[in-house]
Amino acid sequence: MTTPIRRVSGRMPGWAKAVSAVVIVLVVFFAGIRLSVLPGLKDLFGTETHDRSGPALLESIQDISRYDAASGNFQVVVDLEKDAKLLPDAIRGTRTLYVGAGTVDAYVDLGKVGKNDVTVDDDRTSATLRLPHAQLGKPALDTERSYAVSKQRGLLDRLGDFFSDNPNSEQAVQKLAVRHIGDAAKESELTERAETNTTHMLEGLLRSLGFKEVKVSFDA
Repeated sequence: MTTPIRRVSGRMPGWAKAVSAVVIVLVVFFAGIRLSVLPGLKDLFGTETHDRSGPALLESIQDISRYDAASGNFQVVVDLEKDAKLLPDAIRGTRTLYVGAGTVDAYVDLGKVGKNDVTVDDDRTSATLRLPHAQLGKPALDTERSYAVSKQRGLLDRLGDFFSDNPNSEQAVQKLAVRHIGDAAKESELTERAETNTTHMLEGLLRSLGFKEVKVSFDA
């Protein structure tokens, strides 16, 4: 007696074909992005940058009467973490480790010096000046010396970055770095150094004009 031979169909189910098609499309899409770094295919998937910005317009001019007497260079490490209350970090949450470098200037506003703040004797050999205290300017972040050390993002945040016009924005950590740099400048001796430098500058300037005795003081 001959046993009938069963033929196994080699056809794939419909759902398997659909899944395979989606996988192939995704592989081709992401491969096209990654292949741009391979030699010979850069022209195919590469990008070009065109600067179509308009000319800069002068909005206003301000006269500056302050003397920038000192500048401090600062560096801060910012560790910023954002968590979701009911979701684990792997799903929703970010943590960025950022090194921020910036400068803060200290200046004396000579425009606030009035007539009563300057005294000169009859022989024009002695001068006394009373100046306002030195102030701190706004912290300026140096983006070329600042950089992100590491970035950790949950799955939802990565998907948001993929569809966002500004992925991986570092605006939050940059603002935090600027604030910490400003706080560090307030605790430093930057204003004292500015007043010392301003005193030396004015003493040298007035002595070159013939004054033998120069006294510089700052408001109490």
